[in-house]
Amino acid sequence: MSEPETSGTHPGQPRPVRLRDALLRARIEAADRTGVVVDLRDAEVARLEILNDALDPLFAQVPDQIDLFDRGISQGDTPRLWIDVVAHVVMGRDKRMYRFVQDTRFGRIVLAESHDTAVIVEAVTDYVARRMVERERAMVVPPEPQAPATVPPRRSRIWPFVFGFVLGAAALFGVAVLAALRSW
Repeated sequence: MSEPETSGTHPGQPRPVRLRDALLRARIEAADRTGVVVDLRDAEVARLEILNDALDPLFAQVPDQIDLFDRGISQGDTPRLWIDVVAHVVMGRDKRMYRFVQDTRFGRIVLAESHDTAVIVEAVTDYVARRMVERERAMVVPPEPQAPATVPPRRSRIWPFVFGFVLGAAALFGVAVLAALRSW
């Protein structure tokens, strides 16, 4: 097997690395890393499915007319078990710890964190109960206090006219008296 021709190198110097070989090595390393990442993601999804199965009895008790909760596992860069629009369970950094979080307008808050599924099931149960109570409160509309319907008394329009007429006549009489006294 002959070595590829290297221009500008001396026999004692190391052979320059060919780009094609470097790309091949980089692709093999990336495939190894993605294999590990895929295995970790599959493990995360499996743990979230175990938690999802543990939550089945809870969501079986939620009445059908309450449509607050849309439970499901999303498969993305970070798999999540969604409880509703703002709350979900995600795996912690060690991929064994469940982290139950809620998104708020001030940022994300951690509601519960544990390695044990029973602790997370209890936290989700409390969360579901609080959300159902909030819904009940929002659905109840208190009656607005209504003031008694009183009609204001209607004033006669004659008296302002009469008062204006008398006042105008008195002013004209006063002007006429002044004019008569001056001309005298």
